[in-house]
Amino acid sequence: MELDWTTFLLEAINFLVLVWILKRFLYRPVLDVIARRRAQIDQTLAAARKSQDEALELKAQQERCLAEWERTRDAAQTQLIEEIGAKRARMMADLAAELQGERERNAALEKRQLQEWQRTTEITALTQASQFAASLLTRLASPELEDALFDVLLEDLQKLTPEETRPLIAAADRSQLRIHVASAFPLPAGPRAQLLETLTRLVEQELPAEFSTDPELLSGVRISIGPWVLHANLRDELAFFSGNGHGRD
Repeated sequence: MELDWTTFLLEAINFLVLVWILKRFLYRPVLDVIARRRAQIDQTLAAARKSQDEALELKAQQERCLAEWERTRDAAQTQLIEEIGAKRARMMADLAAELQGERERNAALEKRQLQEWQRTTEITALTQASQFAASLLTRLASPELEDALFDVLLEDLQKLTPEETRPLIAAADRSQLRIHVASAFPLPAGPRAQLLETLTRLVEQELPAEFSTDPELLSGVRISIGPWVLHANLRDELAFFSGNGHGRD
C-alpha cells in the first residue's frame, strides 16, 4: 500500500480545521459553561458556608437563649420555692395564732362557765342557808331575843365615833325630820326613852319620834332618820346576808 501524501495532507488539514472548529465553537463554550458552573458552585458553596455559619450562630444563640432560659427557670423556681415556703410559714403562723386564740376563747368560756356554775352554786347554797336561817330564826324569834338585839344596838350606838355620827347630825338638821322606830314586838316605854335619849345625844338635838310594830322584822328594831336607816333586826340581817351573797361576782 502506498502513502498518498496529498490525501494525507488533506486529511491533516481537515483534522486541523476540525480542531480549530472544535476549539472555536465547542471547547471554548464548554469551558465557559464549566467556568460558569464552577462559579455557581463556588457561589453555592459560599452561600452554603454562609448558611452554615448563620446556622452555627443561630445554634449558639439558641444555646445561649436556652442557657439563659434555664437560669431564669432556676431563678423562678427558687423564688417560687421561697415564696411557697414564706407563704406556708405565714399560714402556719396564722393557723397557730388562730388555734391559740381558739384555745384562749375556750379557756375563757370554760372559766366563765365555771364561774357561773360556782356563782349559781353559791347562790343556791346561800338561798338554802338563808331559808334555813330564816326558818330557824323565825322559830327563835321572841321578845327576849329582841331585847338582846336592842341592847346590842344601844351599845353600838354609844360606840359611834364623831366621823360616823356626822352624817346623822347633817340629816337631823333638815326641817320636818322625824325618827321612825319599828320593832317586831311592842317596845316598852323604858327602852323607848333610853333609845330616844341616845339618839338625841348622837344628833345633838331632840327630834319628834314615832314607834310602830312590824312583825316582818321577826325580832329587833329598825330606826329611820331621814335617808339613814339603822338595822338591828333578823329580817334585815337575813336580807342583807342573802343579797350580799347574790351580789358577789
